[in-house]
Amino acid sequence: MKKIVFMGTPAFAATVLEGLIASKAYEILAVVTQPDRAVGRKKEIRMTPVKEVALANNLAVYQPEKLSGSQEMADLLALGADGIITAAYGQFLPSKLLDRMEFALNVHASLLPKYRGGAPIHHALINGDDKAGVTIMEMVKEMDAGDMVAQASLPILDKDNVGSLFEKLAVLGRDLLLEALPDYLAGKLQPQPQDPDQVSFSPNITPEQERLDWSKSARALFNQIRGMYPWPVAHTLLNGQRFKIHQAQSLELEGQGQPGQIIEKTKKTLVVATGQGALSLIEVQPAGKPKMNITDFLNGSGQKLKVGDFFGG
Repeated sequence: MKKIVFMGTPAFAATVLEGLIASKAYEILAVVTQPDRAVGRKKEIRMTPVKEVALANNLAVYQPEKLSGSQEMADLLALGADGIITAAYGQFLPSKLLDRMEFALNVHASLLPKYRGGAPIHHALINGDDKAGVTIMEMVKEMDAGDMVAQASLPILDKDNVGSLFEKLAVLGRDLLLEALPDYLAGKLQPQPQDPDQVSFSPNITPEQERLDWSKSARALFNQIRGMYPWPVAHTLLNGQRFKIHQAQSLELEGQGQPGQIIEKTKKTLVVATGQGALSLIEVQPAGKPKMNITDFLNGSGQKLKVGDFFGG
């Protein structure tokens, strides 16, 4: 039975960890995850999803702020693990640690060499891709550049967003790892190098990328909104204040209004013109308010809006 150190942080990684635990084919010596962080308006300290799974299964947990040079890394080196499995851990692993392992594999939520980096699911949605996937790869010092052990894909549907796609790819990644790992450890799988000419990157979303540009097409804005839901959430301005748009639907309307202009308002609908087509807003969050469906917004602070008013600016 191979002895493993698992490293990961979000729910995506927690699903992979649960799969390894349930398989009972590997001994998990320890789990490494990011430190607990303050989240939400109340800044409550919360455990990472991976930590919750680890503690529920009585596994040792390490949470170094920085792994390299830490006491935690010294402790990990002393465990005598055969290998490391990572999934969305959030830190580079020191060469000193990788060099001591028989194997080190990463479960990455993209079809490498496309979308190396920290936000592959966000970028796949924002760019309007028709499919997403997971790659199991060997870990090297360069980010997401290792040889590929296995890969699987699934279609991206219009109803998908970051949250739903994370859940689907977590299950896909879990199953792919459990299927490929035995053959990989037995030397039956030959890892394939990534094509350097096909490499692209998916860095973490910046605050500037969250802002909507109404001159873009309705389809592009729809993809941007769902590519940032439920986090970090796309936004625009309304009367000079940030106005978040959690969900919207693109409409193929032509020649109606200027980009950002309200072209239809009823008790239940609010439609905004874009550079091509229009967006029907479904779930929004005015400044200083919780998120709400569009009907509640129009019955509340949105009552003053009228056809011809503008978002953006």
